[in-house]
Amino acid sequence: MESQHSVCGLCLAVGIAILSLVLWKGLNLLWITPRKIERRLREQGFKGNSYKLLLGDALQFSKLLNEAMARPIGLSDDTLPRVVPFVVRILQEHGNNSFGWLGTTPWLIVINPDKMKEMLTRHEDFQKPNRPFTKLLMVGLFGYEGEKWAKHRKIINPAFHLEKLKNVLPLTHVSCQKMTESWEQLLSKDGSCELDVWPHLENLTCDVISRGAFGSSYEGGQKIFHLQKEYIDLLKELTRANYIPGLRFLPTKANRRAKAISKEVEALLMGIIEKRKLELEAGGSNKVDLLGILLESNLKEIQEQGNEKAKGLTTEEVVQECKLFYLAGAETTSSMLGWTLVLLSKHQDWQERARTEIMQVFGKEQNPSFDGLNQLKVVGMILNEALRLYTPAYILLRRVFRDVKLRDWLLPAGTELIIPLSILNQDSEIWGKDSKEFNPERFSQGVSKAMKKQGLFIPFSFGPRVCIGQNFALLEAKMALTMILQRFSLHLSPTYVHAPYSSLTIKPQHGVNLILCKV
Repeated sequence: MESQHSVCGLCLAVGIAILSLVLWKGLNLLWITPRKIERRLREQGFKGNSYKLLLGDALQFSKLLNEAMARPIGLSDDTLPRVVPFVVRILQEHGNNSFGWLGTTPWLIVINPDKMKEMLTRHEDFQKPNRPFTKLLMVGLFGYEGEKWAKHRKIINPAFHLEKLKNVLPLTHVSCQKMTESWEQLLSKDGSCELDVWPHLENLTCDVISRGAFGSSYEGGQKIFHLQKEYIDLLKELTRANYIPGLRFLPTKANRRAKAISKEVEALLMGIIEKRKLELEAGGSNKVDLLGILLESNLKEIQEQGNEKAKGLTTEEVVQECKLFYLAGAETTSSMLGWTLVLLSKHQDWQERARTEIMQVFGKEQNPSFDGLNQLKVVGMILNEALRLYTPAYILLRRVFRDVKLRDWLLPAGTELIIPLSILNQDSEIWGKDSKEFNPERFSQGVSKAMKKQGLFIPFSFGPRVCIGQNFALLEAKMALTMILQRFSLHLSPTYVHAPYSSLTIKPQHGVNLILCKV
């Protein structure tokens, strides 16, 4: 009897100890640590709302986003309160040295160009946040750190060398021609039509990635594209779950669907990659696309390391990089092209300047060449201005996992830093009084002279982690814009509603309704 009591007492003591440990860890995660970080930030002069248990400012942020989404704006209106309403509100209420709360995590806003540059250069100290929902969507080079990131970057680099991209250019031309020919078929007898070009641009960039990365047609890659697009639509709900501890583990409809999409995309890509690897290892000719170049580079790395496969990328790692090809390649370029067409439709003088330059270089029928595209100075200025006003990567996030010094700041572990590129790109102190206006002329003498004051124009990030695909994206955008302006003049439709909103990139909430006229 006594021994039974002893066992029961021991079990009870162990249970109480475990429960106490769980409660302590919960209290530490949800209250003690956030309050400690807040106190350290305020001691350095940072301002922001006081931490609220569990949610922080998440409810306010969600409310601001919903209010912004409910109200379209005029083309000449300030887009920032619609794209990043929560950052705008924090800066208005608390000034430049300020922070907000996403759940238990403080977001410290970085406006100073010198601090920004140092942050993005010191990538080992300032790492990308570990977001569970982004792991399912895109890991690869985007999410890796340290030696793993360095290895992947080394192996992937050859696929994005300009000389290699020259070989992919004809595949890009096929996709652009397919789109412009489909538009020509929609023209009425008077040579015009009204069209929402946004879904066509999304399909174009998917088609380019399918051909350029995998050598397959859009039809072959459309399943992957639509699955990833569905995942992006789930992001708002998945993001909210990330800031409520434990919610991401529950079998909610969004969580289950996100995992199912990730598995399906990986299975589709695995089939493509395994087939290509077998062809390459059997001595077959390498195909001129990004996947072929990547696999060739990976095989070379393994051979140089004495056939140690651990030195190369596994098939699973190649799958993750291919998921990133699809996502980053399609999202960034479709956003850039969509807003460029809107801006040129409003500013007919710049549309005509771009068309005149294109006709001088290529004429009306000549297919764009690599060397010719590099001669398009006006087109380059226009794309830079579109990237400035509608930066696809409208914010950059970094996290410190240990106490880190950033110039005169001492940042406690667990702090996240947000660089609001969309705000910086429209800062009148950096860009002048016309900072919110479309004026490509500011880039006529290059990026450095476009700014009135020291700043950073980094639509594809900066430093060691600058976007590896930026040359590919700009080449694709130039090709598409050239072929569109060779064939059509563009005008805003009376039905067009200006409503930029922030998803993974800045997108048009109600599409891009244009009137196309045959040139």
